[in-house]
Amino acid sequence: MRTGYVLLLIKKFRFANYGLICLALLLSAPCNAERLKDLASIQGVRQNQLIGYGLVVGLDGSGDQTTQTPFTVQSVISMLQQAGISLPIGTSLQLKNVAAVVVTTSLPAFAQSGQTLDITVSSMGNAKSLRGGTLLMTPLKGADNQIYAMAQGSVLVGGVGAASAGSKVQVNHLSVGRISSGATVERTVTSVLGQNNEIHLELNDTDFSTASRVVNAINQQYGTDTAAALDGRVIRVRTPPGSDQRVAFLGGLENISVSPAQAAARVIMNARTGSVVMNQAVTLDKCAVSHGNLTIVINTDTTVSQPAALFGGQTVAVQNSQLDIKKDAGQVLMLKEGASLSEVVKALNAIGATPQDLLAILQAMKAAGSLHAELEII
Repeated sequence: MRTGYVLLLIKKFRFANYGLICLALLLSAPCNAERLKDLASIQGVRQNQLIGYGLVVGLDGSGDQTTQTPFTVQSVISMLQQAGISLPIGTSLQLKNVAAVVVTTSLPAFAQSGQTLDITVSSMGNAKSLRGGTLLMTPLKGADNQIYAMAQGSVLVGGVGAASAGSKVQVNHLSVGRISSGATVERTVTSVLGQNNEIHLELNDTDFSTASRVVNAINQQYGTDTAAALDGRVIRVRTPPGSDQRVAFLGGLENISVSPAQAAARVIMNARTGSVVMNQAVTLDKCAVSHGNLTIVINTDTTVSQPAALFGGQTVAVQNSQLDIKKDAGQVLMLKEGASLSEVVKALNAIGATPQDLLAILQAMKAAGSLHAELEII
């Protein structure tokens, strides 16, 4: 009986300690904290875009139409000449299984010779499909016109299509495909990391408050004067002199948790689609809004006017148009002050306007000083 009682006390003690540990971890974790690697990047550590022009062969009659894409024929003739094959002067090639394509990819930072890259192959002519084609060896160049990789392989297209007797069925896109590990790096890009035993961190968004918090978090972790903010975006960080120590230091630096400052109030409006997106910092003052819709409907009927017999007239088509204008009754709505995003959304829903109408309403509310946010139209 005493043994069972002792075991019960031990279990309760372990459970209580476990609960205290969890509570301590929750209290010590920063609120809305993000890893530093998600807020900033290291200056100079970036990708480089590569592009190349090539040919995809082996298509099942879905290649470029040579009469409308002469550059495809010129590319084939140039390739044959490089292979030692000369065509008679005046030869007209009728190609259906070849397509001219543009090959694109990104060269990651610290990429070494022999490393493979995924590439995207896009048709630049009027090829119907790249499905089943093979990309011939294509050099990929950078902005300096130097070759950094070579691409070749079978193109994988995620769509399928069929056409017959004027009917056509297509699923997904057929003129763009990908080749996994389709390019091989031939030249490396020199990246200077830790020159003069320091690096520069670049915040994704310029914010002086966030920059100050990042500096404080780094100095608390690695000591005073380790980091210093140069402006609202760039932070200078001192690093160890050794390369292996520098890599370990940067690995720990990226995992530091920082609570970023609240973003500026902003409303993004897309005039083409009518979509409206706002962040949680948007607030609304009390205001009155009146909105009404004006609808114009034009109906046109075509009738035939035929003259009487023996009058020598002509039969003509006459269009009769009927114009109808409807105006919805507008009412004045009082929108309450909203201090949170949910309250702002609730107030805007009370208007009952369509997304397209909401664009004009938000602009008017901003002009009246009731909407506290920056409007950005894309």
